[in-house]
Amino acid sequence: MEKLIPRHDDILKELDEKGHVLVQDLCERFNVSSVTVRKDLNYLESLGLLFRNHGGASKHVRYAYERNVDEKENINVEAKQNIAKAALQLIQENDCIILASGTTMHYLARMLANFGPLTVLTSSLRVALELCNNPNINIIQLGGEVRKSSTSIVGSISETILRQFSCNKLFLGVDGIDMEFGISTSNAAEAHLNQLMIECSEKVVILGDSSKLNKKGFGKIATLDKIDYLITDSGICEEDRVGLEEIGVSVIVK
Repeated sequence: MEKLIPRHDDILKELDEKGHVLVQDLCERFNVSSVTVRKDLNYLESLGLLFRNHGGASKHVRYAYERNVDEKENINVEAKQNIAKAALQLIQENDCIILASGTTMHYLARMLANFGPLTVLTSSLRVALELCNNPNINIIQLGGEVRKSSTSIVGSISETILRQFSCNKLFLGVDGIDMEFGISTSNAAEAHLNQLMIECSEKVVILGDSSKLNKKGFGKIATLDKIDYLITDSGICEEDRVGLEEIGVSVIVK
């Protein structure tokens, strides 16, 4: 590896601690110009030690790409199960809720095996099939175009059906949670459907493990002030937790 100067080592150390750094903060810390910091970051990126982005750099790629649901089921399994268990505590008998698509939502559906009475509106085929085992849950399956990669429903038909309902809570999985861009997903059609789900719900609960933080997907769903709760794992850094709470998001760490 190329030899690094002490400032480079300090930048990488801070990146390990926080997951991302800002040019402005590094300028103040090292008392150097933004031009110098950007050169440092570009050099470190050329060595494969970080990823540059607007205003700074991150330890991991900040752009979320689409994965097949079968692949997602093997990622951060324990964290997702713990997040789903925490989400269960926000559901009350006789609630009318929306469960969007995603592997964490599938885990939550499994945990509703003995719950009820409850009405669940869902865009996920897997969630609906899981809930069919419970006679105390009334299931409303959105119809429309099937996204095979996520085994979920999207498109104008599902959006027309969704507009006929009003629900207590929305439980939503996302691909990205970014302080500036907001919550997002890798598919534009799903992002639009998720926007309507937010409009139809009194409370919005995001289920997202910490790997989703400081990432952006192609399709923007909403700004962070539209979120009531974020349930995540202990991988969330203190800076992100405080920033979300200042916006008004209740952060639940499991």
